[in-house]
Amino acid sequence: MAETRRRPRADRSEATRAKLVAAARELFREHGYGGVGTEEVVRRADVTRGALYHHFADKRDLFRAVHEQVEAETIAAIAAEMESAETPYALLETGIRSFLDVCTDPAVTRITLIDAPPVLGWAEWREIDMRHGLGLVVAGLQGAIDAGALAPRPVVPLAHLLVGAMGEAGMMIANADDPEAARAEVEPALLGLLEALRA
Repeated sequence: MAETRRRPRADRSEATRAKLVAAARELFREHGYGGVGTEEVVRRADVTRGALYHHFADKRDLFRAVHEQVEAETIAAIAAEMESAETPYALLETGIRSFLDVCTDPAVTRITLIDAPPVLGWAEWREIDMRHGLGLVVAGLQGAIDAGALAPRPVVPLAHLLVGAMGEAGMMIANADDPEAARAEVEPALLGLLEALRA
């Protein structure tokens, strides 16, 4: 009986947390981190201020949860796109193109590329980025090396370098006056880096 009472409370608590993250995500996307106050978040989420501080230490902690959610969804979307690739090398090309497509989405770039580095600090932002994306890049590179499409090299350092190049490409797109034009410029450069790794 006690367990059944606890479950609905836990469900309500999780639902409240999800409402806060969803409301904050909309507001951070629309106004940026600096343009949003916690009172706006609780009003949009239709919860109490106490509920916010029950789940999150402060606005930065809430932003971190939003950023984590955006990162996880972004990597899942890229991985889903990569599944359509017919060869291990095409899988890497598809992954790069999918990442660049995501970088033109203002809802993603505002949170992950513009606000996250200064709000979270470079080290924490990078740790989150690597935790979500590095494994996908390592697996893609290892698959291409195993298939003979790329020359054998130490995979983890290579993955870090490729993620770094992609991150800089993303920053270039996110901060451009014309993100679509910047994306068009950077795609052949990134694909050229990948081509240079061919066996």
